[in-house]
Amino acid sequence: MKDIEPSWVDITRFSYSHPLIPDSFQNIRIVQFSDTHLGFQYNLTDLEKTVETIHSLNPDIICFTGDLMDNPNEYRITPKLNQLLSQLEAPLGKYCVFGNHDHGGYGTEIYKETMVSNGFTLLVNESNFITLQNGRQIVISGVDDAMLGKPNLDVSIPVQSSDLFTILLSHAPDYADYAASYPVHLQLSGHSHGGQIQFPLLGAIVTPPFAEKYREGSYKVGPLSLYVNRGLGTTRIPYRLFSRPEITVIDLQKGQEGLKKR
Repeated sequence: MKDIEPSWVDITRFSYSHPLIPDSFQNIRIVQFSDTHLGFQYNLTDLEKTVETIHSLNPDIICFTGDLMDNPNEYRITPKLNQLLSQLEAPLGKYCVFGNHDHGGYGTEIYKETMVSNGFTLLVNESNFITLQNGRQIVISGVDDAMLGKPNLDVSIPVQSSDLFTILLSHAPDYADYAASYPVHLQLSGHSHGGQIQFPLLGAIVTPPFAEKYREGSYKVGPLSLYVNRGLGTTRIPYRLFSRPEITVIDLQKGQEGLKKR
């Protein structure tokens, strides 16, 4: 089972409602993927399948929440990798943030160049306004990695966005405890791998720093809703057990606040 699960991808589907979501953003679809850790167990064939799956989900917005390569300074960037990342398409944008592995091993510039050159907007303590033709907007913000970066929400969240629906991308899920005191409504994270190896009744045996409290799935953290994606790759050991890799689909709805599985 632990050998099968790394390639047994779970597509989890949710609707997320909030009164601040404009009517014109009704049914706008976000597809999140995370933690591919290319070069360890996950390879370009796996990424190609992921790209095909994401394409089939018809995303309006694509979010990658960090850890593209397991060791960026040891991974050889190939035309195939660039081709696959560039093939990901979303009419309202592709966004990403740093994970700890993206910074690790002097990988910061490697990750930045790879993502930006293939059409992703890298959010490092900054925000982007997503604007429709009718002028209605939402905000997507991103913070630097909590382990090896310098996250700063005071810089990330624009003052003029306090009355706009705001999504935060943070590789580290436990950062939600801090983000909950800011005008953030939905946080998307990865990092934990859902523990990667879990046991019935005991749960995850080991989780990394900044993913010890919020390990997988949905949480309510004060006024903020958090979703923690289990990621697609593995690290340290090439196994998963009771922690399937995951792609998350979230459809936005205007209404009473809540994240509901579909």
